Amino acid sequence: MTRALVEAHNLTRRFGSFVAVDGIEVTVSAGEVFGLLGANGAGKTTAIRMLCGTLPPSDGTVCVAGMDMVRHARRARGYIGYVAQRFALYGDLTLLENLQLQAGLYGLNNSQRRERIGWVLQKLMLQDRAGRMAAGLPLGYQRRMALAAALLHEPQVLFLDEPTSGVDPIARQQFWELIYDLADTGIAILVTTHYMDEALFCDRIALMDAGKIIAEDTPAGLVARPLTTPMLELHSERGTELANALRQWPEVLEIIPHAGQLRIRLQQGSDAQATMDQIEKLARAQGVILSELKMADAELEDVFVALLERGQAEREGTAA
Repeated sequence: MTRALVEAHNLTRRFGSFVAVDGIEVTVSAGEVFGLLGANGAGKTTAIRMLCGTLPPSDGTVCVAGMDMVRHARRARGYIGYVAQRFALYGDLTLLENLQLQAGLYGLNNSQRRERIGWVLQKLMLQDRAGRMAAGLPLGYQRRMALAAALLHEPQVLFLDEPTSGVDPIARQQFWELIYDLADTGIAILVTTHYMDEALFCDRIALMDAGKIIAEDTPAGLVARPLTTPMLELHSERGTELANALRQWPEVLEIIPHAGQLRIRLQQGSDAQATMDQIEKLARAQGVILSELKMADAELEDVFVALLERGQAEREGTAA
């Protein structure tokens, strides 16, 4: 059985009366890519800062690579690599000078320093940028540079906070290929993101909302969950004409244009078949030909939105 390298129980952080992270449970095994998915303000960054020891929790326990992050955070940091959401290296040094400085801070001797810097430059394809000033590098290269610095001391656990935010699609894909390669070496990786497509790359996902983990599963397991709000899929060259009318129907919660089709989300408890019959009747009345009308397969975004709405409804009910 693969051993857990990250274990957090009842992890909580308060700022005055505000609860930023509310009793979450997190476990990440060696070689696993674990994603924390949530909108901005959900508590992801606060959670990752507690997990990597830069912010003490108000309650709960955190164990990383067998070390107690609450009692021995400084000692435990030797086992982890952390890439912050914002660029945290020195813009007035070259890429190579930054790596040399970080290697010294990690306590690597001269031979270790040369070996590890050479390895990260090659692994992250940074050799041709080594002499460039860090501040002048494109954002994608700055992200890779930050990752290179985090890997110099061969950490067992890697924390990545929104590592591809603002990066172009090609650089994002390259970054995720690097993440996969690192996980294959046995590193436990925890990554926060608000990109739904990136969450699908993770082995497991935890969905965060208002400081809580509201669901956790594999991507396939989450998508397989039944939706409380039925979803229809409509294909027609004149779908926009139908959409204008459908938005007035009380049972229609939302209409989402998606890859040349319409995804129609219905109110909770709606009769999907009856609604499809009514849509077909409307199409005939307007002379619109439907290429296809069917129940839609759930996507991760559908599941996430449904869970967020349920959580919001529960909070409003509690407040009432």
